[in-house]
Amino acid sequence: MKFDDVIREAEARGTSLPSDMLDAAKSAGIRRLLLLRYLDLQSSPWPLGAAMRSCSLLRNRMLADPSFLFKIGTEIVIDSCCATFAEIQKRGDDFWAEFELYAADLLVGVVVNIALVGLLAPYVRFGKPSSSPGIFGSISRAYDSLPSSVFEAERPGCKFSSKQRIGTYFYKGVLYGSVGFFCGIIGQGIANFIMTAKRSVQKSEKDIPVPPLFKSAVLWGVFLAVSSNTRYQIINGLEQVVEASSVAKRVPPLALAFTVGVRFANNIYGGMQFVDWARWSGVQ
Repeated sequence: MKFDDVIREAEARGTSLPSDMLDAAKSAGIRRLLLLRYLDLQSSPWPLGAAMRSCSLLRNRMLADPSFLFKIGTEIVIDSCCATFAEIQKRGDDFWAEFELYAADLLVGVVVNIALVGLLAPYVRFGKPSSSPGIFGSISRAYDSLPSSVFEAERPGCKFSSKQRIGTYFYKGVLYGSVGFFCGIIGQGIANFIMTAKRSVQKSEKDIPVPPLFKSAVLWGVFLAVSSNTRYQIINGLEQVVEASSVAKRVPPLALAFTVGVRFANNIYGGMQFVDWARWSGVQ
């Protein structure tokens, strides 16, 4: 849609567009589907409507994938439940003695879940690529040209080469590793503080050694960069195949059910794998 048509549609809804969307409408126009989707979402009840108008990170991801928030909510709920089940199974009789470790894993997991989904979610790109000269301009343009995930579907204005998709895997691995490291510092730091405080009041023969903070954070970083990055890239690809199928287009709830099922299976496997990694490394 051209600029005049975009403005006319927005005025008919009694709203205005964000500056970056207006700039895109002036320079290249906006796809009708995206404009109508934004107008519908920004009129949603609080807090979604307000967030759509004020937060471009959420807005651009919701425009590309209306089920984005459903996937984040599904990830948090499933991961919290599956992590509890997996840790009880793996830790067995030592579960209550190692409860602080479980609590730290759960706390970090909630924060990490948002990053796991958000960093790989497709998003609409408004605006022109950076034209800044020098190395920083080159880096910015290279980043902007990458897909959000290895298997992101191509659409008008977004075409990706094999090199860009491979580069995305390693780039997202670095981002995942950074998130895991810093969340590990916070989560394990809280757990270590609780363990130390409890033992200053009452010691027990069942007490396990306080895990090393830095080594635990490194474990989180490596686990997210390697295991989580690989698993969630695959999940994104599978979800896109299902969502693009004719069956899911006729019956949309099937795609949502698939999301719940595949993320449920992934979380069970990932939770058990993390405990194995932690014990193998000597951290827990």
